[in-house]
Amino acid sequence: MRKVVLLCLAIFPLLICSGIVYTILSLFIADFGTTKTQIGLLYTSSALAGAISSPLLGRLGDKIGKRPLLIGAMGLFVFVFGGFALARNIKDLLIIMIIEGSAWGAIGISATSLIADLVPSERRGTALGIYNTAWNLGWIIGPIVGGMFSDNFGFRKTFFFASFFILGGIILALLILPQDPKKASDSKDEPSEAVQES
Repeated sequence: MRKVVLLCLAIFPLLICSGIVYTILSLFIADFGTTKTQIGLLYTSSALAGAISSPLLGRLGDKIGKRPLLIGAMGLFVFVFGGFALARNIKDLLIIMIIEGSAWGAIGISATSLIADLVPSERRGTALGIYNTAWNLGWIIGPIVGGMFSDNFGFRKTFFFASFFILGGIILALLILPQDPKKASDSKDEPSEAVQES
């Protein structure tokens, strides 16, 4: 489980930042004079982008590896959260939300499939439980930080803070995120390294 813990630590800054950003995002969007329907459509565009891009991102992860996909997606969030800080109209927000949805698709695919590669099948439930705990911890810390920071510094500075915090998370991920286990040349007869290590 050590590698799973390292994975969770590597993405923990992103989990905190997601709690920071999404606590205040709807309030920020409302400041543009948007209707509730428009706010709903922005979130729908994010989910739609994730749904459309996920199969392609899954294939990309199989080709280049889950670790590069995960780190690349974290890099996108630097631009997404920074983009919120710089947005000037609803069109800007729409573009950012589409990128954001695709980035979350890449995170979900790469993180869970990396866990599946790193952990033998009989321990994957435990591993995913640890992963979900990390998500919840991020959302325990993030909303408090986001609310306090935005109360004192405003929405845009809070988004910039989250963007820079993600940069630190990327450096951490590069240092500690486990490598993709080497596959046994697609042979059905040979178990993967993750299973052999069990």
